[in-house]
Amino acid sequence: MNILAIGDVVGSIGCEFLRKRLPAIKKQYAVDLVIANGENSADGNGILPTSARYLYDSGVDIITTGNHSFRRRESYEMYESDETLLRPANYPKGTTPGRGLCIYDMGRRQIAVINLMGTAYMENLRCPFETVEELLATPDLPKIILVDFHAEATGEKRAMGYFLDGRVTALFGTHTHVPTADESVLPKGTGYITDLGMTGPVHSVLGVKPEIIIEKLRTKMPVRHEIASGECRMDCCLFEVDEKTGRTTGIQRLQIL
Repeated sequence: MNILAIGDVVGSIGCEFLRKRLPAIKKQYAVDLVIANGENSADGNGILPTSARYLYDSGVDIITTGNHSFRRRESYEMYESDETLLRPANYPKGTTPGRGLCIYDMGRRQIAVINLMGTAYMENLRCPFETVEELLATPDLPKIILVDFHAEATGEKRAMGYFLDGRVTALFGTHTHVPTADESVLPKGTGYITDLGMTGPVHSVLGVKPEIIIEKLRTKMPVRHEIASGECRMDCCLFEVDEKTGRTTGIQRLQIL
């Protein structure tokens, strides 16, 4: 089967571009399942029920998030009611809404998706290695297990990749909005890429108008982030998976303009 993982969708402009391009990509590559990181899909930051619904209606099956998961209060109830909207599993239990693991039923097969967040240069959450170890002990997990590791540090992401090699089907990094050129199948059969990149405006600083980020860096004063406009791209990665073994047999990094 073919699984498409899409990098952080930025604002309404990113959502609209995804809607324009995704149907053709799914048809061209015979995609069976689509996962997208939607933590920036609302204009300004975070995710809203409207932006999540837009992604679903555009062909996304599962939405993952990250450090902006709870930026918008309007999303809190949605995390509780929507089983295919995930937040990082290493957020505290009982004090944060939602879940970090879902089992997606596709009829003749089931797929597990895990959302984790790194702790290097990020929030002080529970150790992601301990968290994923606990999740992998969940009874009756399906053979196909996918992990979105939302993290800043390249070393932390690569370490997690090797930690999970042979134990999950694929691990893809998100958060930096910059695609990495290290897509590979690790020695024990886990598909891996350090960061998928983003879906949003090409001429931007991680989706934001460059002049705003330049002002912030030069003046050290607070600024209001505004999403850039213009031509867009969709960064994503296609994983070819053996359903019998749960291993990745092929991986292809894509940039859709």
